[in-house]
Amino acid sequence: METVALAEVAAVLADPSRATMCLALLDGRAWTVGELAAAARIAVSTASEHVTRLAEAGFVARVKQGRHAYVRLANPRVAELIEHLAQHAELKQPSGLRTSLRVQRLAFARSCYDHLAGTLGVALRDGMVDRGLIDVSDGLALTDTGREVLADLGVPVPDRPRRPLLRDCLDWTERREHLAGVVPAAVLERAVEAGWLTRDQQRAVRVLPGARGPFAALGVDLATVSAAQAS
Repeated sequence: METVALAEVAAVLADPSRATMCLALLDGRAWTVGELAAAARIAVSTASEHVTRLAEAGFVARVKQGRHAYVRLANPRVAELIEHLAQHAELKQPSGLRTSLRVQRLAFARSCYDHLAGTLGVALRDGMVDRGLIDVSDGLALTDTGREVLADLGVPVPDRPRRPLLRDCLDWTERREHLAGVVPAAVLERAVEAGWLTRDQQRAVRVLPGARGPFAALGVDLATVSAAQAS
């Protein structure tokens, strides 16, 4: 039964258009079928059929807001599955300068569904632990100091989240853990909103000048991280 189930999952992602749509959805946003069709370079009617297949397989969920309908990945576990499968494509030898630069940008900083990944994501985990914002003595727990620092940065931390505040997510480029969960998702959202970071539709995250102070408060020396990446 497990073999059959695995083959069924693989079949869903075996179609290049569906795979492209899932990769697009890794940016954590809700997309319209038309936007997904444009990303996959297929007709809207064909994209709609693919969305139905993905929804039936539990990969995506449809969301309605007023008269508009959107599609997003069903949950963080699906995002992690796609992120890890994507490593096989991203780690191939780049075929050109543009591809090589894109791979480098993704390796340094990218969004993994709704949180930071890559060198910067790993540095964020290390920095928050080193500064005592996260306690790792018994799993991952946000400390009182961590809550204060996040509050000062305008990062909201819910009292009763529907998913874990913090958990480890293995980073496929760094081979170490970065942070997933409610808190790192809120950090990324706040960073983009405040103009500390930007992200493109290929999930690459770019660090802006205003990020230095906020990330220093989280234990990350951006100059050091960038220099290490360049060396």
